[in-house]
Amino acid sequence: MIIWAARTTAGVGLGALSAVAEVLYVLLSAPLLVVPATRRIVLRGARQFSQLERARLLNFLDHATGDDYDGSRALQYLSLHSLVGFLGLGVWACFGAGAVTAAFYCGQLWTGRAPGGQGDATLLGWLLIGVLATVAGFLCWQGMLGVAALDRRLADQFLTPSTRTLVERRLSFLFSTRAEVVEAVNGERRRIERDLHDGVQQRLVALGLLLGRARRTGDTELVRQAHEEVQEALRELREVAWHVYPIALDEGGLEAALESLAERAVIPVDVRYTLLYEPPLALATVIYFVASESLTNATKHAGATRIAIDVHPISQKIAVEIADDGSGGARADGTGGLSGLARRVAAADGEFTVDSPGGGPTVVRAVLPCG
Repeated sequence: MIIWAARTTAGVGLGALSAVAEVLYVLLSAPLLVVPATRRIVLRGARQFSQLERARLLNFLDHATGDDYDGSRALQYLSLHSLVGFLGLGVWACFGAGAVTAAFYCGQLWTGRAPGGQGDATLLGWLLIGVLATVAGFLCWQGMLGVAALDRRLADQFLTPSTRTLVERRLSFLFSTRAEVVEAVNGERRRIERDLHDGVQQRLVALGLLLGRARRTGDTELVRQAHEEVQEALRELREVAWHVYPIALDEGGLEAALESLAERAVIPVDVRYTLLYEPPLALATVIYFVASESLTNATKHAGATRIAIDVHPISQKIAVEIADDGSGGARADGTGGLSGLARRVAAADGEFTVDSPGGGPTVVRAVLPCG
């Protein structure tokens, strides 16, 4: 408590000293703002002053602010912070005057003299001095806390992007995300078409040829082969249907869908599901496809022999991690399935990362808001 109070007091005092330099900077640089060349220099200098203020706020007032602001907002901050700094200077002056007065009365008390040095010392007189000193100390400390609160609020107001900037960034993000979602959907359609054309369709053609030969020759072996082709075509058709949309999400929820995904995998898959609630269907679909595509990539391209799927809550979000012991080298910004997953996760306001050094292991991670 004492250390915190000392740090707060020192932080307000340093803010008061920096305010003197800042008001001089603002006043002297104001005429230079009308010239574009010198304006850039002034705004750059204002940002440097603001960076020093950010360090002071963090180290002495335990208040962190972002550095995503321009020089114009930094100059506005310096203009107003000078007023807060001078207010802090006034509080520090009162604090110093109180400390000197307290030292004076303590000296009189030590020598046995009366308060003020006149008359006889009485207990009532010293009690009155004690009460007044306590009230004065309390008011000085409240003033110190008030200046610190103003300092923090002012930094939050100006040392962050403006509302308009945030809205513009959000709109830009939504526009780019919409385009990425459209591209991801088109990519999914192309993949499904390839699966149907290269898999199910080819098997149905082969099945037709086998049945034609069996009809002409009456060979039961050909009938058996045709039956096997039917079974394989049905299996591949179910795989394509699962890639389009897993019906298990509707029937049993996300955990059941992930368990089914693990059962259909050709290598061992461990599923760890610790959510205490069923996420919304749209969010569950994203989580499922992150796990499904990551499992497919690890099986086909990384030579993995074991995969672990972990779905767990993080604060107000849901995280899904897929780790494999494959060869590594996967990239989220490539042209494969992981880039499509990155776009799908971004469309849900999530964060998507791939940690895949050469030689492995690979960890695919998505963190999604569950609001």
